[in-house]
Amino acid sequence: MRIAVYLPLLLPLLTPLGARTLSERCEPRLATWLLTASALVLATASTISLGLLAITGLIRVPVLAGLGHWSLHTAQHDDPTELSVALVAGLLLGGAALTAARMLWRRARSLATAALQAACMPAPDDGLVVVEDETPEAYALPGLPGRVVVSTGMLHTLNTSERGILLAHERAHLASHHYLFVALAQLGAAANPLLRPLATAVTYTIERWADEHAGTVTGDRVRVARTVGKAALAAHDTVARAPGAALGILGRRGPLAGAGPVPRRVAALLAPPLGRHPWLAAATVAILAAATLSTAEAAHDLNALLEAVGAS
Repeated sequence: MRIAVYLPLLLPLLTPLGARTLSERCEPRLATWLLTASALVLATASTISLGLLAITGLIRVPVLAGLGHWSLHTAQHDDPTELSVALVAGLLLGGAALTAARMLWRRARSLATAALQAACMPAPDDGLVVVEDETPEAYALPGLPGRVVVSTGMLHTLNTSERGILLAHERAHLASHHYLFVALAQLGAAANPLLRPLATAVTYTIERWADEHAGTVTGDRVRVARTVGKAALAAHDTVARAPGAALGILGRRGPLAGAGPVPRRVAALLAPPLGRHPWLAAATVAILAAATLSTAEAAHDLNALLEAVGAS
């Protein structure tokens, strides 16, 4: 097969640079969409490429060639892919499928559990559930509908205006379905470990998205920055006093208090808002288009190969 089949396997090597550039220079909402789309498209393209390479090895197996009435001589002559490459591709494909399936099952189970927990909670009109707990934490719980869960410890930590920022932040996670972006990006990373920088970047950009939403609602990005830092310090103090209990904060969906690189988020809020940068979006779309077209070309080459070995 031609070089086209290898391009989708090489493009993920660019993801560390792309993830950093999009997350730091592009408006968070657009960055989240581009990063998630990149994880899905590149994971799909690389998985298909592995499958195409694996098939070139299968048609050289005498038993399978006999069943398919394929010519081994023509396959070896017309296909430049080494048999060892095809075998490695098959192994990687199997590993990718198992890892992605396991991740998909775990994510679906966790979302179902979250939805069940939300359904068992009180259903106030504003969707806010306050729990009696001195541990400062707040998180968005997906469901139908979702809930914003805040501990009394967090409410005691923040003043009235800061509580409004907290609620705006968490409600942004629910309204924009940020958990789906995270799940899809992690699914892509499970299928192709080279895409992990994209999944990591998505967990950061959804926090920035929620931060900017809170800034828009309250009209004060500086106060949002101070609230993010204050909540983070409260969570840090809890970690220092009770390391065992701190695992509960980090294990839950508590974006404002414990998730994401807080200094980067605070610095971004104190700086001017990021623009959309159309050239970044165009470059990302061009890379994804190259991966898609290369995969299509490789599939066409394999189809031509199968027709040639079948006609011989």
